[in-house]
Amino acid sequence: MIVLLTGGTGGAKLVQGIHAEVQPEEVVIICNTGDDSVVHGLQISPDIDTIMYTLAGRIDPAKGWGLANDTFVVLEELARLGADTWFRLGDRDLATHITRTQLLGEGLRLSEVTSKLCRALKVSTTVLPMSDDAVSTRIVTTDGELSFQEYFVRARFEPEVTNLWYQGVDTCAPAPGAVESILAAATVIVCPSNPATSIGPILAVPGVRKALQETPAQVIAVSPIVKGRSFSGPAHKLMHALGVEASVVGLATAYRDFVNVLVVGPEDDLCRKDIEALGIRPLVTSIRMDSLADKQQLARKLLGVKSWTM
Repeated sequence: MIVLLTGGTGGAKLVQGIHAEVQPEEVVIICNTGDDSVVHGLQISPDIDTIMYTLAGRIDPAKGWGLANDTFVVLEELARLGADTWFRLGDRDLATHITRTQLLGEGLRLSEVTSKLCRALKVSTTVLPMSDDAVSTRIVTTDGELSFQEYFVRARFEPEVTNLWYQGVDTCAPAPGAVESILAAATVIVCPSNPATSIGPILAVPGVRKALQETPAQVIAVSPIVKGRSFSGPAHKLMHALGVEASVVGLATAYRDFVNVLVVGPEDDLCRKDIEALGIRPLVTSIRMDSLADKQQLARKLLGVKSWTM
């Protein structure tokens, strides 16, 4: 079994590559839910949806989120009625959120709802939220404290970040099967998702980091950072806010207690010795995933990594 820890768009690229190389039933994906929010009265789980849509072959390839060929008639009408529409929800996408909200209202847990949605989308891979309990990533900025979506979408990650924290994480529990999957896995892959706001909330769920430390599986992380900059988004800025150096060495330092192998781009080849000094094996290869072929090539590299310890 292969277990992946992931956020949304960046991680979804690798998920797509892995999905093309192995049987879907052999994969368990644990998704960040710190980005979840309520919009127009609907429960939104952006990272879960991005992964589900990717696995279903329905993701919008240009945006990397939402459904392909979606329309925004409802959003236009909401704006006409005076609603705030900075968070863009497509018409087909709304069906997912309406269904999720209804099922949660009937008493189902988020993991149960996600399983139902996956079946409806004909996704046979197991997709799990990190927790069934509500956790919210809070971004502390010079303009005040914001939810992740307010910071990332509404403010376009422009305010200066001074700190961040995960509201509710101390009292939440891992989703059923999450810890068990990590402990039973042959390989665990930490996807190239934002270390602070995508992977960070998952690691903060009680029991998850401990499971990663104790699993007999090979634990591989793929860097979302190249030469001190993230491929997209504010990952490097948010790492700084947590006091973590925005570099592959900073990433290795943050993950050193559970990662065996860190995959970095050739641009960071000079950091090999610093990564090795932390007890982590550096694997230097292309981590850019601009095409399906790129995603599959990286997936094959990861699946071919042999067990390694210092």
